[in-house]
Amino acid sequence: MRSYRATLIASFLGYVTQAISVNLLPLLFVTFQREFAVSLEEIALLVTVSFLVQMAVDLIATRFGDKLSYRVGSVSAQASAVLGLISLSVLPYMLPSPYVGVMIATVLMAIGGGLVEVLVSPIVDALPDGNKPGIMSLLHSFFSWGFLAVVVLSTVYFGAFGVENWRYLPLLWAIPPFVTGLMFCIVPLPEPKTEEGGNKTLLRRLFSSPAFWLMLLMMLCAGSAEQAACQWASLFAETGLGVPKAMGDLIGPCSFALLMGIARIYYAGGKRAGNMYRSLTICGIGCVCGYLIIVLSPWSLLSLAGFGVCGFSVGLMWPGVLSLGAKAFPTGGTAMFSLLALSGDVGCSIGPGLVGVVSNAFQRADIDTFTALKWGIGIAAILPGILAIAVRALQKQPALNKE
Repeated sequence: MRSYRATLIASFLGYVTQAISVNLLPLLFVTFQREFAVSLEEIALLVTVSFLVQMAVDLIATRFGDKLSYRVGSVSAQASAVLGLISLSVLPYMLPSPYVGVMIATVLMAIGGGLVEVLVSPIVDALPDGNKPGIMSLLHSFFSWGFLAVVVLSTVYFGAFGVENWRYLPLLWAIPPFVTGLMFCIVPLPEPKTEEGGNKTLLRRLFSSPAFWLMLLMMLCAGSAEQAACQWASLFAETGLGVPKAMGDLIGPCSFALLMGIARIYYAGGKRAGNMYRSLTICGIGCVCGYLIIVLSPWSLLSLAGFGVCGFSVGLMWPGVLSLGAKAFPTGGTAMFSLLALSGDVGCSIGPGLVGVVSNAFQRADIDTFTALKWGIGIAAILPGILAIAVRALQKQPALNKE
């Protein structure tokens, strides 16, 4: 039997590439403001463009992904990330407008991250492994470890060499995707799972299934629940504990990512991911409890612990729904994973946006920033609650292959 151990390692590193592509740029926003006079509106545009490009990659992969070989797509993803990171280091100092250089780098990194998201999961799902939910959970844990590495090692770099030497940092972070791209050139890759009749037949079958619509809703809630807490954790730590931004990054998002990664490792072991319906229901309820701790606790440190509860609870949501989709639609291939990723990405935008809108409304009512932020985050508790309800509804679908 052919060994796919090296393929798994390359896939794990692929999710590290996605973490680098998504999480490095925000660490440099303040530096761009100071060095290139980039406005807050221009920074917001960078975030929006990155999100839209990843959405576009998801949509294109839905229609044409199965026509692109796993090898070409995976190598292209890593190459795009490498080019984006090199461009971030070089182009702002070469072009007349530094902001244009940053924008080009943003687009290239978003393409790379988007391709990783829609290709690596179906590759791993197609491998001959008996514990599909477990290996999918383990795969997605590497995004968490990559996230941690980016924040911690970049903070160490800034402390050692100074923020003024930031331009060499993207070159260092280009090394992992470069190595991963070389691995994808040579590792054995499985054949894509395809539906008889092609993508049109598959998409028609997916969209005619109530179970698939429930999965799309669950992915939207999973992305929303994850990012609603993660994106605001740093500001929460800064305003609630009065710590500097660097410490806020370490206490907030890093603790969230650490516990999310631990949860994914935990569910990857043994039979823990066996009953995915029950596990996802518990995760949804646990995440609601985490949000309520953030809002209702009178002590800042206990509120911060609520972020940890959320991080652990959301750990299984994204890979868990993907596992259910792969089991229910075994020939779904890249198209199915792309649609689910698209819904999750929409949720990643909705969650933090909802928190921001509600927090601003409380601030306009002359409520202090910390309290306003607590209530903004508290509103997001409805998202994992909806996911838990959707899981129970999905379990009752008669046409679904139950575990």
